[in-house]
Amino acid sequence: MASEEMKQIWKIPEPTLRRLPWYLAYVKLLKGKGEAYVSSTQIAKEINVDSSQVAKDLSFVNITGKTRVGYEINTLVAVLDDFLGFTVQHKAFLFGVGSLGAALLQDSGLSQYGLDIIAGFDTREELAGTSIKGIPVFHLSEFPACQQEMNATIGVITVPVGQAQPVTDHIIAEGIKALWNFTPFRIRVPRHVVVQNTSMYAHLAVMFNRLNQLNRRNENYSCGDELRKPQ
Repeated sequence: MASEEMKQIWKIPEPTLRRLPWYLAYVKLLKGKGEAYVSSTQIAKEINVDSSQVAKDLSFVNITGKTRVGYEINTLVAVLDDFLGFTVQHKAFLFGVGSLGAALLQDSGLSQYGLDIIAGFDTREELAGTSIKGIPVFHLSEFPACQQEMNATIGVITVPVGQAQPVTDHIIAEGIKALWNFTPFRIRVPRHVVVQNTSMYAHLAVMFNRLNQLNRRNENYSCGDELRKPQ
């Protein structure tokens, strides 16, 4: 990737980066239906954001739409796929082959978005030498040798929270450059290592909080309704 393109990616706001895959998923659906063009208004309506926000987000990507016509869908899909890094396969190791880790190993959809998990690691002896969906599972002690042979760049961390930092330190020492952290622990890494935290528990907390607020509003509304009923 050229240096100018790299500078462009680094200056993009994170909320924009989070929305671009939503746009891509939608326009891929339209492509599957044989549609040729899509407007920012159409995307905005489907994704539930302002059309001005869609236009602003896509301004960070090297594509322009046609007045009163919109964006050419095949081009938009290709540009977004490339821009987001989904067209290049990134080799990854997964650490912690529990229920979540095993589910990720079985998720063939990840490879369609550029993440190729080529091996799993765990401290349980009984898992060493097994495989999940054709992906081999090794004992964690074998990681350095596997890294020398396979040269993965990404580590997916699904270990118990108490092991998150020790495992992080161990795999960084062997040259892993980016971490996808599924634990609720905020791991500490050197500045040259990229971290993406994906805590399902944090998202659950947000969902539960919003649900509780909605329930309280509904309860208050119902109580007010009862008080207004004629005797």
